[in-house]
Amino acid sequence: MSALDGIRVIEIAHERIAFAGKLMGDMGADVVLVEPLAGDPTRLLPPFVNDEPGENRSLYFMHNNTSKRSIVLDLDSEDDRGTFLRLIESADVLIESEPTTRLSSLSLDYADLIKRQPKLIHAAMTPYGRGEPLSDLPVTDLTLMAAGGPPWSCGYDDHSLPPIRGWGNQGYQTGCHYLFMSVLTALLHKNATGVGQFIDVSMTAALNVTTEAASYSWLVSEATVQRQTGRHASVRPTGETQVKCADGRYVNTGVPPRFAVEFKNLLDWMTEINLAEDFPEVVFLEMGANWDGPFDLSLIGEDESITAIFMAGRQALVKIAHSVIAYDFFIGCQKAGLSVGVIYSPEEAFDDDHFKARGFAVEVQHDDLGQTLTYPGAPYQLPMSPWSISRRAPHPGEHTSEIIADLEQGSSD
Repeated sequence: MSALDGIRVIEIAHERIAFAGKLMGDMGADVVLVEPLAGDPTRLLPPFVNDEPGENRSLYFMHNNTSKRSIVLDLDSEDDRGTFLRLIESADVLIESEPTTRLSSLSLDYADLIKRQPKLIHAAMTPYGRGEPLSDLPVTDLTLMAAGGPPWSCGYDDHSLPPIRGWGNQGYQTGCHYLFMSVLTALLHKNATGVGQFIDVSMTAALNVTTEAASYSWLVSEATVQRQTGRHASVRPTGETQVKCADGRYVNTGVPPRFAVEFKNLLDWMTEINLAEDFPEVVFLEMGANWDGPFDLSLIGEDESITAIFMAGRQALVKIAHSVIAYDFFIGCQKAGLSVGVIYSPEEAFDDDHFKARGFAVEVQHDDLGQTLTYPGAPYQLPMSPWSISRRAPHPGEHTSEIIADLEQGSSD
């Protein structure tokens, strides 16, 4: 049984909100996607199946709309608004990213809907929140990311280069994650009290609280973090972490040893591959392996012994990385209890044995295309609440008759 079995979610189609509906649908909710007469505009977005544009071939739309059913409604039509209200009567949750006054102008906002469904959870996600006029100005994922702050922390040590934002509509998806978590919390509250509620999600605020220390450094001390290549942005520069391995592939050496057992494991590894004898700082690794008590990182730069031991751990990782292929470095660090990563392209990540063992690639049958497509799998694994893609993304209005029949059956019951 999935976590959201028995929960009905009404989603008003919008590019910004689609990922939240997918997260709910893949966790078992019955997500009804309400599309306009012309269909969701994201159906036309690339990339396309086999790079061939056409109807029902957008991989972008397919990914963001798995496990949903589609009904086509014109909310500007009185009859279709009546159908929408009947949907709400059967729903637990409404999610939407409409302009701030759009639903109230149609008498379909929270105050109107709870007259039909008093226990409704209504989650609205807008660029700056429902009470902000800025929310009705044009935005894109790029402008939201810039306003929220994450790109400032992303980029290279060379600050003559501009900041970099993550691809894949991370701005939209970050807002969707916060909306999803908020809805889950509201469902728990509703189960305990029988009371629904209105949830106001600001995408900019959601992005701002993902900036790690950036916002807090400014708020606390008016200090500005600086972006660094492949590592956390910091007020003070930290040591470089990206290293080219023997096979020419790069790795990120991550966090050096911080505990005695980690120094011991690293020392044993260097000895095993015959690098310890040619490493003058090995004496500091030995000191770290025999360190008694906690290793206080706050004393780096102040305590000579701790500083030398910590730096030796970093230098040892660099030396090993130069001497082995990237994947062997990754596996060796895993065995030593150290967090590192191979720098992959997205398609290379799918071929990694770790991803394969986790079952991250999921095959979804497309009866409409006569083929199977590979999708990214579960973002989390909950053994007692299994995740699955229950169906391919719907065609426009594919389930309209089915959904209306369900409503009529519910009325007769």
